[in-house]
Amino acid sequence: MAAKLAISCFVLLSMAMISSAMAAEYSFASNLNPKVLRLKKEKLTHFHLYWHDVVGGNKPTSIAVLPGLSNTTLFGLVNMFDNPLTVGPHPKSQLVGRSQGLYASAAQTEIGLLMAMNFVFTSGKYNGSSIAILGHNPILNTVREMPVVGGSGRFRFARGFAQARTQFFNATSLDAVVEYNIYVLHY
Repeated sequence: MAAKLAISCFVLLSMAMISSAMAAEYSFASNLNPKVLRLKKEKLTHFHLYWHDVVGGNKPTSIAVLPGLSNTTLFGLVNMFDNPLTVGPHPKSQLVGRSQGLYASAAQTEIGLLMAMNFVFTSGKYNGSSIAILGHNPILNTVREMPVVGGSGRFRFARGFAQARTQFFNATSLDAVVEYNIYVLHY
């Protein structure tokens, strides 16, 4: 009887150890203390920048990769861009980064763009960091709001929102200057 009890305990203990080892081997997620990633106190940062979308001329920063299907809303249009980000509305004002991504005309009843872009900073203490913005941009509205969905570098775990206001638009060349006010919560 004692031998059977010992064997049963041994089998149960072995199964528990194997189960534990398998769980450790096949686990793909674990809870972490935020201090492991050296996360500090969360802060709110405001950025005031100008986004220069140069479509015309001999040095475009934005090009159509798919044409629009409709003349009224440009539905289906897809543009890839690598646009300058400056501190002022003039193209020669101080360059602080690049906005890289795409916009696509995703609405059939209005000119509404799907914006997917990273604001990549190239100067100052944010050099090498980026903010990711993804959202709906109805460009004929005076003020548009899009979510900040993440970031890298100093903006890991970022969240917030961006407000866009068109400052200049050339109907012939399709060039535009857009003012961005971005509010970012980050560590």
